[in-house]
Amino acid sequence: MRFGPVATADAEGAVLAHSVAVEGKRLRKGRVLGAEDLVALKTAGVAEVIVARLAESDVDENAAARRLAEALVPDPAAAGLRLTEPFTGRVNLLAEGPGVAVLDVPALEAVNRVHPMITLATVPPFQQMGAGGMVATIKIISYAVPETDLDASCAAAGQGIRLAAPVIGDVDLIVTEIPGGAGDKGRAAISGRVEALGLALGDVRTVPHDTAALAECLKEGQAGLTLILTGSATSDIDDVAPAALRLAGGRIERFGMPVDPGNLLFLGDLDGRPVIGLPGCARSPALNGADWVLARVLCGIPVSDADISGMGVGGLLKEIPTRPQPRAGRGKG
Repeated sequence: MRFGPVATADAEGAVLAHSVAVEGKRLRKGRVLGAEDLVALKTAGVAEVIVARLAESDVDENAAARRLAEALVPDPAAAGLRLTEPFTGRVNLLAEGPGVAVLDVPALEAVNRVHPMITLATVPPFQQMGAGGMVATIKIISYAVPETDLDASCAAAGQGIRLAAPVIGDVDLIVTEIPGGAGDKGRAAISGRVEALGLALGDVRTVPHDTAALAECLKEGQAGLTLILTGSATSDIDDVAPAALRLAGGRIERFGMPVDPGNLLFLGDLDGRPVIGLPGCARSPALNGADWVLARVLCGIPVSDADISGMGVGGLLKEIPTRPQPRAGRGKG
């Protein structure tokens, strides 16, 4: 592509690089100049314009953006995504429903390394999305790019973006009670989290904060996912809720997470069905570590001990003004 000033008389068929006012209107940047445009420019006394001229080996910005989008998402319906029509070198990838963004990070980084004018920006990996949310945007910065570079970016793309939709159909909540405790406070916030992924919270059962009582309640449950919200914070892997899960015949896969707020989460399994012990901060609708685990589990994305360990980088979330002991400037945190 050649870019720079040319005489107006020689600009037919070129792409206008900057908007120009003529005869009470504006010729917008990106316009392919035709014969009538040259007449208007000459009449307005514009003797020179800055334009871009594509070489035979170039692909214009809209066609290039579309080709890269189709390489990343060759089957939008299967990927749970919708591709917008290209405009000014941009195509957006939108979520067709609620879910979690699944990204092939090495492939997407390879796309961006080919040519600086070929760009792809995405949400973070495993970002929870709502219907219509923008998962990624492709932008061809210049008016055209060499086809060889576009081909290389498309080859690197590797179908690297998809939306994982929820695969668990029903979610139950068990709340344990202690005298003078919070009761089922937080039920609305937890229900909202489930509803944000297109599901509805099912049975909400309340039992005493007791290992045996909670174990019996867990044995009775049949939901695809069970959430536990304890009346007293679960502060050890042998505390009431983790012990109850083991007593019911389940296992603990991870206790604690390096995300704040959200440290006191545990993840377990009972007869092949996931169980999440929620931290107390889940009573608030504010983002916490449990949101990251809940979204992945509901969307069928395996969450391992190593996955949770890796959430610490970027896991220092927004300070809670009402914390009894703020994390900054007050002794131990």
